[in-house]
Amino acid sequence: MRELLENTAQRAIAYLEGLDSRGVAPAPEAVAKLSALDVPLPEETDQPEAVLKLLDEFCSPATMAMAGPRFFGFVIGGSLPVTLAANWMAGAWDQNAAYYNSTPSAALVELVSLRWLLKLFGLPVQSGGAFVTGATMANFSALAAARHSVLQRAGWNVEADGFFGAPAITVIVGAEVHPSVVKSLGLLGLGRSRLIKVPVDGQGRMRVEAMPTISGPTIVIAQAGNVNTGAFDPFSEICERAHQTGAWVHVDGAFGLWAATAPSRVNLATGMANADSWATDLHKWLNVPYDSGLGIVRDADALRAAMAITAEYLPTESAFRNPADYTPELSRRARGVEVWAALRTLGHKGVTEMIERNCREARRFAEGFQAAGYKVLNDVVLNQVLVSFGDAEKTNRIIAGIQTDGTCWCGGTVWQGQTAMRISVSSWATTDADVEASLEAMLRVARGDKKI
Repeated sequence: MRELLENTAQRAIAYLEGLDSRGVAPAPEAVAKLSALDVPLPEETDQPEAVLKLLDEFCSPATMAMAGPRFFGFVIGGSLPVTLAANWMAGAWDQNAAYYNSTPSAALVELVSLRWLLKLFGLPVQSGGAFVTGATMANFSALAAARHSVLQRAGWNVEADGFFGAPAITVIVGAEVHPSVVKSLGLLGLGRSRLIKVPVDGQGRMRVEAMPTISGPTIVIAQAGNVNTGAFDPFSEICERAHQTGAWVHVDGAFGLWAATAPSRVNLATGMANADSWATDLHKWLNVPYDSGLGIVRDADALRAAMAITAEYLPTESAFRNPADYTPELSRRARGVEVWAALRTLGHKGVTEMIERNCREARRFAEGFQAAGYKVLNDVVLNQVLVSFGDAEKTNRIIAGIQTDGTCWCGGTVWQGQTAMRISVSSWATTDADVEASLEAMLRVARGDKKI
């Protein structure tokens, strides 16, 4: 076992150390070679070392270098070295992080991490938290608590009695709501097509004056960090209007919640703490390994009511917080371990510096494009940059050229009818030098120059 694990660690280290010397996107020939793994299930056993060699030989070259410093697609961070190491350690412990009595270390670091995060975000200290796979399940968990609460106020127990005969719930979202929220609403039985969509302004922010009159059980979903522009909804006005009628306000803050940790961006989060629940990704801007997200609910009892289960064989009786009482999953990995490691290593100052630096780097991209005569479509308030190189055909052609060039990787989008390249700066590993090298490559491709 020791030899296998040490060999695997060396392969992983070599992979990470080689990211700077390869293109960000995998070469077509490397992707083509993956077919060597598509064989019938072997009849005989094989040596573990040989199996790991196959994975490294064929899969490593065919990966996207998302762990590197110049991947700017999909709002993806890398993994801080300490979080990767903590992830390996947690994997070795192999804890089913459901109950304190059976996995006390996993339960403790999760609770400590939750407390630290609530302080960082400036959210109510009594809030409950669900450590889940990502923003989709974070939204799902928080919105399950919202569903429970608004129906409970109407005299209905949705966990016991389902939706048959239940009072109708109105769900209000902005017109540019993220698809993961819509998916979560569908999973919760709240419907994808029956949402009331409020018009947004030129940056994707919900227009409060266009919100409908609220009555009956209602959930209002606001956004911290539009996935294209990085814009924030006006939380103070939304919460004031919603809470006057007893509506629940949820904030989808997959990456935008982290603005609350940065002095130069905290104004974006004004009023955000007035909401009833929040969701964020930890594998985005905290830069921990996949998969890691967090749903936060002001009323911890509402989250527990929506999620907790009991059975005779389960060690549910405990004087300490049981993680499984707050998450959709019963069996799950101890994902709080790498969250704790990241926060313990960075501290408040380290988190702030990382967020501030990425925002500054995004601003540098925007300035570089504007100086070169290209149109930046959004107000660069956070870590998102939208740039147009002309019409849709030209913009898409340049995006493809940048992806092929290999220096960096960005994706395309269509926002408010305009085709654009989207840059998301979210990695701890991105330096100012990486930004300059990437910007030079982007402008070179846009000018039609050849790579020398």
